Amino acid sequence: MSLVRKFATVGGATLGSRIFGFARETLMAAALGTGPMADVFYAAFRFPNLFRRLFAEGAFNAAFVPLFAKEIEANGTDGAKRFSEEVFGVLFSVLLLITIVMELCMPLLVRFVIAPGFADDAEKFSITIRMAAVMFPYLMCMSLTAMMSGMLNSLHHFFAAAIAPVFLNVVMIGALFYALYTGAEPLQTAWYLSWGVLVAGILQLVVVYLGVLHAGMSIGFRFPRFTPNVKRLLILAVPAAVTGGITQINQMIGQAIASSKEGAIAALQYADRIYQLPLGVVGVAVGVVLLPELARALKGGNLREAGNLQNRSIEFVLFLTIPAAFALWILSNEIIRVLYERGAFHQENTAVVASILAIYGIGLPAFVLIKALQPGFYAREDTKTPMRFSAVAVGVNCATALTLFPFLGAPGIAVAEATAGWISTVLLFTTLLRRGHLAWEWALARRAALLVISAAVMGGVIMYLQHRWEPWLASGAHLTTKIGTLGLLIVIAMAVYFATAFLIGGANLGMIRRNLNRKPAKVDG
Repeated sequence: MSLVRKFATVGGATLGSRIFGFARETLMAAALGTGPMADVFYAAFRFPNLFRRLFAEGAFNAAFVPLFAKEIEANGTDGAKRFSEEVFGVLFSVLLLITIVMELCMPLLVRFVIAPGFADDAEKFSITIRMAAVMFPYLMCMSLTAMMSGMLNSLHHFFAAAIAPVFLNVVMIGALFYALYTGAEPLQTAWYLSWGVLVAGILQLVVVYLGVLHAGMSIGFRFPRFTPNVKRLLILAVPAAVTGGITQINQMIGQAIASSKEGAIAALQYADRIYQLPLGVVGVAVGVVLLPELARALKGGNLREAGNLQNRSIEFVLFLTIPAAFALWILSNEIIRVLYERGAFHQENTAVVASILAIYGIGLPAFVLIKALQPGFYAREDTKTPMRFSAVAVGVNCATALTLFPFLGAPGIAVAEATAGWISTVLLFTTLLRRGHLAWEWALARRAALLVISAAVMGGVIMYLQHRWEPWLASGAHLTTKIGTLGLLIVIAMAVYFATAFLIGGANLGMIRRNLNRKPAKVDG
């Protein structure tokens, strides 16, 4: 299967999850708006989500996948199964210990880490502690899910791991429908959602476990022992955990700062959900597929193929994220108005969330390029270099957010996150170039510039039609009219972008055909 087709498999499943995520956030906005219970739920949910990224997705996609691939190459399926069971025993025990400690320390964590701004409001503070305690075991479920997803990706079974997140959105949508149907108060709705998160974590773990069984591999529990393989995994995983969760770390910093202003946490979350669509569909797909592909190419001494994989992934990212960035910047108000403006979500909320979304649009290409560049380090078992760059980005994010929030409010936090994303991207890209792990292609640079021009042409068309169709996109227009007009505008924008890109040479059929039909290159030397 070609690289692009693998991207499409993972991206398609992720797209389904993100669409359900949109439905979830639309119902959330109608039920809770940007009120205090929305702030409380999102603050409590962010914490287990942060640890999921730190100890699960980041660590295991970066450290587990290359070592698992190496075991398959060296010792076959039996060796990979033994390694997986060794890791599972240690991981389960460590996660259980972390969960117990965090549950006992939850009041301190909420006061000093999760939402310091809630400390002055006894009710919000108490509810946040209890909801975070209910949702924290989600971390354990998702960490084990991430390990099994890494196994599936290394075995080229991508779909089960990619479709599992859908269950979180399905369960939460069910909880929201029930809350809206019964006319539940915001507090009761938030509790339904909190218990739904825990149920969804269990369902996701079951889905990927069945996927592992279907792939022909089972996992038994072994008494935890720090074997050489497990020690190597931990050496790689600790810095990878920090790096893999860089976006979540920056968002947690932003949340802590935003907790001092009511509605700011929820506003950031609503905007975050929208830019997560292209980030998830493109970025997650590239990261999930590229790492095992790069690891296998390098283990086989296929350096030319590894370089080609990296460049084609960057090309794929730029082709899709540059127009998405322009569209999010220009259409932010219309997108927020159509998706969220109803029920408890008012025009004033639209203005704030749209300004945040526009800024996230500027950072989108950087957020996705990070996913395409980090595997270049991880596949070579170098997790320390990206961690150092992440530390720089976190420092910049923290300083910028603290500086801008008093003047700009929540949009200032979005500026800080976008700035940190671009700094990380530049550091990763230049280091790969300097080390010779990334080959500079003038043809790729030229195509990237032409894609920017194509997106600018598209942006001009959008602004012209936006002005002409303003009455049909305004708050007072009927919902179906707004949806139809925005949908037509997006379809026209896509047609203009793709037509311009092919016309001026930013993309061509030959390039796409080569990517779709890519064959492994011969081993160098």
